[in-house]
Amino acid sequence: MGRAYQNRKESMAKTADAKTKVYSKYAREIYVTAKSGGFDPDGNLALRGLIDRAKKDQVPSHVIDKAIDKAKGGGGEDFSKARYEGFGPGNCMVIVDCLTDNPNRTFADVRNCFTKTKSKIGTEGSVSHMFDHCAILAFKGDDEEATLEALMMADVDVTDIENEDGLITVFTPSTEYFKAKQALTDAFGEMDFEVDLIQFLPQTTTEISGDDVAMFEKFTDMLNELDDVQNIYHNAEF
Repeated sequence: MGRAYQNRKESMAKTADAKTKVYSKYAREIYVTAKSGGFDPDGNLALRGLIDRAKKDQVPSHVIDKAIDKAKGGGGEDFSKARYEGFGPGNCMVIVDCLTDNPNRTFADVRNCFTKTKSKIGTEGSVSHMFDHCAILAFKGDDEEATLEALMMADVDVTDIENEDGLITVFTPSTEYFKAKQALTDAFGEMDFEVDLIQFLPQTTTEISGDDVAMFEKFTDMLNELDDVQNIYHNAEF
């Protein structure tokens, strides 16, 4: 699969000046995950994985704790997941994941980002079928065979394994995320994952150049300014 995942996901930390935007997006997702699946990370694996990723992105503990406490309090906002997809500048394919308490407002805001950058928002499934929803786990090591054996013994559906520069990267379907992580921990002990992600990876890429590059940057900047937008995935190649 190559290490394409590194530039497929538009990271808020790279595109926004304020770290508070990163914190607020994690806080919202932690709140929703805790409210829907339970407040104990040991019993809510989705929450545990999310907290691990938040800590890797240097989200302070008090932000994480406050989001969980808010979920414990009941009431509060009622967020739901929303996904929009379409074609961005240069006809690249784009998926936008959101958490919203007002779907009509969020759709209008996201559609405006597409419209203002000569892009076209599509219907559900218009481009997502050209992406694989993957779990990606990377850790320091060089024994690719032992890693594959540990995953196969745990009956994990492995899509790909890479061994590059002392880093082993495992790709599985997103549904295998927790099983894969547990299998690696069981085989090698507690691990510090360099990469710990669930995201969309494109099956093909679209090269964009010239004015489309600046327009693409404007497009992602506009999307990242929206509080409801959590993640942006694309297949643009510069």
